[in-house]
Amino acid sequence: MNSLYRTMLFVPGNNPKKIISAEVYGADCIIYDLEDSVSVFEKDSARILVKYAMQYNRPNCRVGIRINQSDTPYFKDDVKCMVPLCPDFLRLPKTECAEDIINLDNLITELEKEHGISEGTIKIVASIENALGVINSYKIASASHRMLAIGLGAEDFRTEMGMERSETAEEILFARNLIALNAHAAGIKAMDYVYSNIKNDEGFRKDTMLGKKLGYSGKSVVHPQQVAIVHEVYTPSDKEIENAKAVFAAYEDALKNGSGVTSLNGKMIDKPMVTRAMSVLSFAKAAGMEV
Repeated sequence: MNSLYRTMLFVPGNNPKKIISAEVYGADCIIYDLEDSVSVFEKDSARILVKYAMQYNRPNCRVGIRINQSDTPYFKDDVKCMVPLCPDFLRLPKTECAEDIINLDNLITELEKEHGISEGTIKIVASIENALGVINSYKIASASHRMLAIGLGAEDFRTEMGMERSETAEEILFARNLIALNAHAAGIKAMDYVYSNIKNDEGFRKDTMLGKKLGYSGKSVVHPQQVAIVHEVYTPSDKEIENAKAVFAAYEDALKNGSGVTSLNGKMIDKPMVTRAMSVLSFAKAAGMEV
């Protein structure tokens, strides 16, 4: 199992067929959804279905559970049912403030102790879906040692802000940028938002490339055909790997000669460039590529 989170593929928790088939699409992580894709009449049955899927048909990849938000009657039942199954993380929707994370953290800690699970095993991913959450995104990202990632819930954010959705997503650029910035400031992952137009592969690719430029480490997806595109964008190309190797080798030679700065093909190489090169090589290795 690789350590990457290039893709988090949402799977409706009330759909047995999709739960069974989800793994074949090769996402780095599958998120069983107990929230938006499940009607209020099927919350209990979805929770039970996901429980049995985790017990008897757990996929060979990272697994997260999107629980219902903390002010709903389903929240505690979701957490109490899912924690004993040891998912990699719980994804909390509509996170507005640090207290939302702290309360979830405390509940998870209580349940880990109750079920003999090492404290801190289960991480938290926060979806930020309104203006208050965006403003508080650094406090959210740094609220707990369990924090794995934060990301923007774009559709709910647009609705609250009265924004009209565009294919270029220019209307959410500031929020998207701020969330990525605050994730990095807190030392956690930035997970890019769901691009909902599943028929526009070209637009999706451009949007994914922009997310990478903004500092995101991966993207949430709702359709299997989006997985391969995200992996292609986020996985280093052969050219990038060879360049990273050359940068690293040139820097090592410089150190042997007592210098911290050198050049490659007429361009200066210093420590920040070496750090980026090491990141490329590490990412490629995690993706199973020859390095």
